[in-house]
Amino acid sequence: MDKDTVYPYLTECATEAARIARGVSADQLTAPTPCKEWDVRGLVNHLVLYSSHGLEHRALRKQLPEELTGRDFTTEADWAEQYAAQLDRAIAAWSDPAVWEGEVDLGFAAMPAPEIASLITKELAVHGWDLARATGQDHRISEAAAALILTVVDEHAEVYRQYDGFADPVPQPDEAPAFERALADSGRDPRWA
Repeated sequence: MDKDTVYPYLTECATEAARIARGVSADQLTAPTPCKEWDVRGLVNHLVLYSSHGLEHRALRKQLPEELTGRDFTTEADWAEQYAAQLDRAIAAWSDPAVWEGEVDLGFAAMPAPEIASLITKELAVHGWDLARATGQDHRISEAAAALILTVVDEHAEVYRQYDGFADPVPQPDEAPAFERALADSGRDPRWA
């Protein structure tokens, strides 16, 4: 994978995640989500931290500071607007072709920059769907983005399962749409409600 393959979908999925975040109301923060370990607040905090701050820090080759890793972003009334603005900064950082060269040190391992970008694109899409489902919203990404997400999920599913990032796959018919298969392969029920 390279910038031309991933960046358009990174941008698309970030735009959709920001739209969904803006649709979350304060009274929904304690609602359950498809991620059993998180309510909406926990999911939002994970999404904001890793898909916006983490995305920018990876581009800049910096580690996330503790000030961010322990923060409850939802305590700010305008957290969704702050998230959208941070996503814009992160996407802008990845617009530089030089950012896509070399590896990114994660602290515990190093990965090629395009692989990091593809994994965060997957986070934006899958957790964007989680958040949309939990708050009664639609989730919309293109078929091309869905195909990329399915490829990323299937390539990394076993590693995610080792660290409890994915549950066991949910059976789906082969003819199911690509994004439904990606959700199912990541251990989510595409019909969760």
